[in-house]
Amino acid sequence: MTLKTLLSAAAVLMGTAAFAQPKVIAHRGYWKTEGSAQNSITALHKADEIAAFGSEFDVWLTADKELVVNHDRVFAGTDINMEQDKFDRIRTIHLSNKEVIPSLDEYLKAGQYVDTRLVLEMKPLRDVSREKIAVKKIVKALRQYHLTDNTDFISFSLHACRLFHEKMPEVDVYYLNGDLTPQEILDHGFAGMDYSMGTYRKHPEWVKECHDLGLKVNVWTVNSEEDMRYFIDLGVDMITTNEPELLQRLLAEREEK
Repeated sequence: MTLKTLLSAAAVLMGTAAFAQPKVIAHRGYWKTEGSAQNSITALHKADEIAAFGSEFDVWLTADKELVVNHDRVFAGTDINMEQDKFDRIRTIHLSNKEVIPSLDEYLKAGQYVDTRLVLEMKPLRDVSREKIAVKKIVKALRQYHLTDNTDFISFSLHACRLFHEKMPEVDVYYLNGDLTPQEILDHGFAGMDYSMGTYRKHPEWVKECHDLGLKVNVWTVNSEEDMRYFIDLGVDMITTNEPELLQRLLAEREEK
């Protein structure tokens, strides 16, 4: 039996427990492992191999209106800007594992063959007209690859979140910026909030308020054992982390008690 099969079986058992454990979201995929790199296609496959519930990745619209997967606006060690440069120049970038920076099409093609959920973060763009273009192209791509049932949208841009909810209401949308209350999240029609650790430490009551309203709660980016234990105890639904296997071990230990 493979590790992935064992972890999947454990996840089923977890679902029958007296209370729900948080689900594990690999931040920028599972990249802190041999042969991987942040936001690489390998990182997506590695997240799937360890049976992470979700694999988060970041999407930009280039100057010539193509979609690429990368976190930073300017790629480290270069002057290449994801939003201001053209696709062909951006594609000269090689990640630390030697992969070429992925296009969204390439990433979604790989996403058709994994069980881990795709958590697509659209990066805020310099004006709303470009965000409209990006959302339209992302929605079209998800439908093309038949991934609407296995994808969530997240963004710091409230405008983008609204557009995603309007154009694809069947897909869960989570807002990242941390400045809306649970009631305001509900009023926008979003599935929940996806806020930083600091926001929830300032407003721990928001977790229960979200749950009382039927909303879900994700927290980012939780990497230490101490912080993981705090947010497990707080009762969040999902934890986004650069250390998915550490979080999985902590959750498994709790199930054994």
